[in-house]
Amino acid sequence: MGERMEEAKGNIKEGVGKLTGNEEMQAEGRVEKGAAKAKREIKGTAESVKGRVEEGLGKVTGDDETRARGMADRIKGDTEHAG
Repeated sequence: MGERMEEAKGNIKEGVGKLTGNEEMQAEGRVEKGAAKAKREIKGTAESVKGRVEEGLGKVTGDDETRARGMADRIKGDTEHAG
């Protein structure tokens, strides 16, 4: 959730910069928003990969709990990545 807040703060900063004509603030906001979005997407991808591995391991070993936990992690990661 921290990255989403950082994205929002960057978006607000960019907007205030536009409204006030402050190009430096606008650029800072754009950079902050982009960095937070990239960080969120990377974390989502990592979570998704981890979930897929765990889900596959659960299928191979017949462990329904591991499979379910992996599926949940994969879905969570896919959601974070998609935004």
